[in-house]
Amino acid sequence: MAEALVNVLLERLATVAHDKVRGEFKLVSGVEEEVNSLSRNLEAIQAVLEDAEQRQVTEATVKRWLSELTEVSYEIDDVLDEWITQVRKRQMEKEEKHALAIAKKVRSSASSFVSGSKVRRFIHRREIAAKIEELNERLASIDERKQSFGFQNTARVPELPQRQKTTSLPNVKTFGRDNEKKLIVSKLLSESSEGNEVPLIIPIVGMGGMGKTTLAQLVYNDENVKSHFDKRIWVCVSDPFEEIKIAQAIIEEIDKDNSSKSSNVLQTLTQCIYKLIEGKQFLLVLDDVWSPNSDQWEELIKPLRNGALGSRILVTTRKEEVADLMKATTQMISLKALSDAFCLSLFYYGANMDENNVPKEFHGIGLSIARRCNGLPLAAKTLGSLMRHKKKIHEWQAVLKNYVYNMNRLIELWMSQDYLNAKESKDKIMLKMKT
Repeated sequence: MAEALVNVLLERLATVAHDKVRGEFKLVSGVEEEVNSLSRNLEAIQAVLEDAEQRQVTEATVKRWLSELTEVSYEIDDVLDEWITQVRKRQMEKEEKHALAIAKKVRSSASSFVSGSKVRRFIHRREIAAKIEELNERLASIDERKQSFGFQNTARVPELPQRQKTTSLPNVKTFGRDNEKKLIVSKLLSESSEGNEVPLIIPIVGMGGMGKTTLAQLVYNDENVKSHFDKRIWVCVSDPFEEIKIAQAIIEEIDKDNSSKSSNVLQTLTQCIYKLIEGKQFLLVLDDVWSPNSDQWEELIKPLRNGALGSRILVTTRKEEVADLMKATTQMISLKALSDAFCLSLFYYGANMDENNVPKEFHGIGLSIARRCNGLPLAAKTLGSLMRHKKKIHEWQAVLKNYVYNMNRLIELWMSQDYLNAKESKDKIMLKMKT
């Protein structure tokens, strides 16, 4: 139990670097180092947990040590949740303030409110920072006491998690993205480009699990889009951003028999792309883009500028910074949460249930579950799959009680780990509930 919980905590701490939460840590002196120290202490403890879990059966002192570790781990998890919630509130306030400024409705009272909010945020940051420092001291004590037990170190070289690869094939059924699809298709088929830019870049931005890839697949397979472009190319990029592999994939999609695709020389690959797309109107989808640097992106985009006017690059990413790096913020489409109604439809679909024939006694529970998905399609789909073999009302009630009330933590996990597929996410739910 403790080992599983520590593993999840280390995962969460590791992914903070990919989120805006890291920026909040830097606003309070010393907090970033405290968070790094938490990770180091947990890693040191993790190395002996396999031995400790086995010995707790016969050694009461080891069992108490593990119990204390579990308690502190839960408290660390709670503090991370509290901090992340604060970051989200701050982002919402920024968006509201921006909207008011655009509408020219910002009054002096609103300014006072914002100033007051800043003070409260500062106080709250300091309070959370104090909690982190206190928890770190307790964890350091637990780490120090482990020496007295003479645990066997069973640390293994960690395997890097593999992000799920995507393809251009669409899902059998999708829910609630008709308006977004129409908007993107119109951008793709439009005769105009900003300053006759070739290619025009259109980023789809949204948190993990929001359905960016699903939307891109819908657009890519639209009949009007298919007939409009000379070439359509789909590349799953993921993390890290490797321009050589991306260039190889582009060549493979355009001309699978081209021998240049086997080259590991960027110059050879880009020259090949330059010739293959010359004068052609193409659509390139770059799915799941995380962290290119400006030099990498510039080398990749150079040969693509040789396409015909009207060529498009559709990018899916969870980071607005990517759209900024690509100088494509004016074309950016921010993907918003699904409505409760669409989440409910997706939930029933995941559960293999006909929405129009759901028994009345199950409908209220289904609606409660859908509302707690916070508009995240992955959450609705995953919880639906959990219900697939649950046919009794008390089983649904158990899911509502035991799983859904922890959905905020799971949503944060999905935000941080966009690579998780539905099955892995379900495993995370089960783990969180069992530990």
